[in-house]
Amino acid sequence: FLMQTSEMLQKICMRNLVRKYCRGLTAERKVQLQQKVVTSAVFSGKKEGYLESLSQPFLETRLRENDLNPKVLQLIRGENIKYVTPVVKYDRNGFKARERLLVLTQSSAYVVEMAKIKQKIEYSTLKGISTSNLSDGIVVIHVPEDNKQKGDVILQCEHIFETVTKLCILANKQSLVKVVKGSLRFRVGSGKEGTMVFTLGPEPQVFKDKTGQLTVV
Repeated sequence: FLMQTSEMLQKICMRNLVRKYCRGLTAERKVQLQQKVVTSAVFSGKKEGYLESLSQPFLETRLRENDLNPKVLQLIRGENIKYVTPVVKYDRNGFKARERLLVLTQSSAYVVEMAKIKQKIEYSTLKGISTSNLSDGIVVIHVPEDNKQKGDVILQCEHIFETVTKLCILANKQSLVKVVKGSLRFRVGSGKEGTMVFTLGPEPQVFKDKTGQLTVV
């Protein structure tokens, strides 16, 4: 009887401690924990660098709304901007690296060059999000084959776990995130496809190899 009472009291004590902890959480901290749960579901045991990312809190955004060009703000007026981060975009054909911004609103993702919107992806049309199992920051946003889209979007993000988590939460497409090994296919446009190869090497680099594939080291 004493053992049963002791176990019951321990459970009650633990429940009270948990309740006290939860009530003491700020709204910002709750959002952080919710996002980290999604990151765990998507990346835990799948991508290198995940464990190191656990201790790094996600920022609300990497750039503020007033850091965007006024022309861009005018073009996406009416949409609630949720997250902005600098990215490197790779052309789908020649794989030339270009500095861009990734702007995530409540309903769409925008790839922005200075005062121009280079590509808009409505979350409702998003077909998938792919990353590799290695420690690179590459993410491919897969889009549908239609006249509105030029092809899939190849980006390199400094804060890959944060960026992908924000994107899949806003798009409500957590189940469409894939962590791939070795290589992945992406759509170039007009029914054509390209191949991206992931490999290990002494230093990080992204380049077009002799076979015309995009190689990520």
